[in-house]
Amino acid sequence: MFRSLLAILFITLGLSGCSSIRLVDSDVRSFVTPPGVQLGAGYRFERLPSQQANAEQQSRLEAMTEQALNEAGLQRNDASARYSVQVSIGIKVDAYSPWHRPSPGWAPGFNVGFGLQRHNLLFMGNHPLMPGFGLPERPYYWRQISLVIRQRSNAQVVYETQASHDGLWSDSETIFPAMLRAALHDFPNPPQGLRHINIEIPR
Repeated sequence: MFRSLLAILFITLGLSGCSSIRLVDSDVRSFVTPPGVQLGAGYRFERLPSQQANAEQQSRLEAMTEQALNEAGLQRNDASARYSVQVSIGIKVDAYSPWHRPSPGWAPGFNVGFGLQRHNLLFMGNHPLMPGFGLPERPYYWRQISLVIRQRSNAQVVYETQASHDGLWSDSETIFPAMLRAALHDFPNPPQGLRHINIEIPR
C-alpha cells in the first residue's frame, strides 16, 4: 500500500518525531442484516472455545471492545442482554515490509532517491540517517479484527464488521482500540462496500 510506503519514508527521514499524533489507517467492511441493531440495547460477550483457552488475552480484547461499543451506543449488560458480541483478532508478522525484501546475493547499482532494496547502493545525498546502504531490517505487522453481533433470541447475525491494518508499529494494544473505532465507524448504519477509515491516536 502506498500509504505504508509513505510512512516508511517519514520514519526513515526522522520526521516522525515532529508530530504528537499518528494515524492508524484501516480498511473496513461492515454488513447489516435486518432488523439491525438497536442503539442503547444491552449485550454480553460470547467466546469460542479457543478464546476461552486464552482467557487473559481475550479479556483484554473485550475490555477494548467494550469501550468502543459504549462510544458507538451499546451498553454491556450481562444479566439482561439483547445481543451477544463475539470479537476476534489476527496478527501476522513478517521480517520485512513488502518493499524491503532481501535480494539473493549482492548486486551493484544505484537507487536514486528513496531505495528499499537490500544490498544495493542507495543514493540519498548527505542525509545523516542514510550512510549509503540498504535500510535495516524491521518487522512488519498485518492485523485484522472482526466483530459479530447476534440477537440472543434466535442467534441471528444482525451486524458484522471487519477492519484490517498493516504497518511498522509493534504496539498492538494501542493499535487495536483504534481499529475497533474504525470497524464501528457509522454504526449501526454503515455504507456498503470497502471503506478506508483513518483514526488519530497519541504518539
